[in-house]
Amino acid sequence: MQHSLKIGISFGLTSAIITTLGLIVGLNAGTSSKLVVIGGILTIAIADAFSDSLGIHISEESENVHTAKEIWISTSATFFAKLLFALTFLVPVLLLDLYTAIIVSIAWGLFSLSVFSYYIASKQKGNPWKAVIEHLAIGVLVIIVTNFVGQWIGTVFS
Repeated sequence: MQHSLKIGISFGLTSAIITTLGLIVGLNAGTSSKLVVIGGILTIAIADAFSDSLGIHISEESENVHTAKEIWISTSATFFAKLLFALTFLVPVLLLDLYTAIIVSIAWGLFSLSVFSYYIASKQKGNPWKAVIEHLAIGVLVIIVTNFVGQWIGTVFS
């Protein structure tokens, strides 16, 4: 896979998983509102996809080693990976009750993060299980922290 495409997809998928999980867990903990969670997913899918793709764009430009085409490939791949993967979290929220949808979303996100981490580590000839455990630990930490922050916000501001 071309380096620029790999950068964009890797960053976009990982960011989509972590930020969307954190958002939906926090919003659910603070509001228990399906509408708020749906709005959050749509907002983060669009706004964060633009933000992350601009971040990758500027980061790649700052290295001063990539062609304009390579930079735009990374930018586009980040945008579409983030947008499309973040939108996959809408499916359980639209089809299931909110509590079940959050559980399914957490399972989907952690499963996807595990598979992607395993794939990347295997390609780099590293220990794939070490990478999976490390990345899952970060994902679980995000879920726990955003749940507590959401509960705190729900208590303080309701």
